[in-house]
Amino acid sequence: MTELERNILAALIELDNTVKSMADKGAKPNLLPLFERLDGLTRQLPKESDPNLLHYLHKKSYEKARLLLEGRDAENARGACR
Repeated sequence: MTELERNILAALIELDNTVKSMADKGAKPNLLPLFERLDGLTRQLPKESDPNLLHYLHKKSYEKARLLLEGRDAENARGACR
């Protein structure tokens, strides 16, 4: 895994944890900075990156992208895009 992919994974985990904490605390954090960071990191990925990762990130399928980067792509449900 490249450093850029590790940064994307860290941002995806942070997003996942933030969303989960919303249900626990009833808080409404501003998710926009996380989405902007993910968009910026996605733009830095080379064209020859894993096509599934690129697809997931461009379609904002962040859970699928996280599972792929964690080596758990087999857990991803097949989407309507294919």
